[in-house]
Amino acid sequence: MAQDQASEPVKISDGEAKALIESALYVSGRPLDLKTLGSVTKLRSKKKIRALAQVLAEEYARRDGSLELVELDDGRFVLQLKPRYVSSVKRLVMRPLLSSGPLKTLAYIAYRQPIAQAQVVDVRGSQAYVHIQELKNLGLLTTEKLGKTRILRTTDVFADYFNLSHDLRLMKHQLKALFDAANKLDQKAEDKEKTTAS
Repeated sequence: MAQDQASEPVKISDGEAKALIESALYVSGRPLDLKTLGSVTKLRSKKKIRALAQVLAEEYARRDGSLELVELDDGRFVLQLKPRYVSSVKRLVMRPLLSSGPLKTLAYIAYRQPIAQAQVVDVRGSQAYVHIQELKNLGLLTTEKLGKTRILRTTDVFADYFNLSHDLRLMKHQLKALFDAANKLDQKAEDKEKTTAS
């Protein structure tokens, strides 16, 4: 009889489950899927977990604070700073995860993946070998041997860190939108410099 009681899942209240979801999202600092949230809350129903996370998101929206809980297109949830507060506090963030060189190599790989390491080196130069090793050590890339080269792909850690979809096609659309926005900002900065110089 003691064994039967031990194998039964412990029932928790909706309030406690929401608190666990919030805690998991806060501590992870990245989007989490329903399976992960279920492992934290010990709830089995994805429908129930999603409903609780959505209620929590509505509570954040009503607070009108600096944080928001967002459901992403792929069904994951993330607790994040509202965009309007980012520029005011970004200087307080610790140093970036990557310097410019590895970040450019990562962006090239992410947008063209799966891609042969040899092709990345052709475009990014021999320093790409060092970048690729750094990116692998950070868990952002995987490599798979294929003949004399390696095939490079980004990982779920990459998608989560940069708040991108796990679906490759959708991720590439998101990356293109980011690149286009960055190019527009660069163009505006160049135009402003030319105007100031003349």
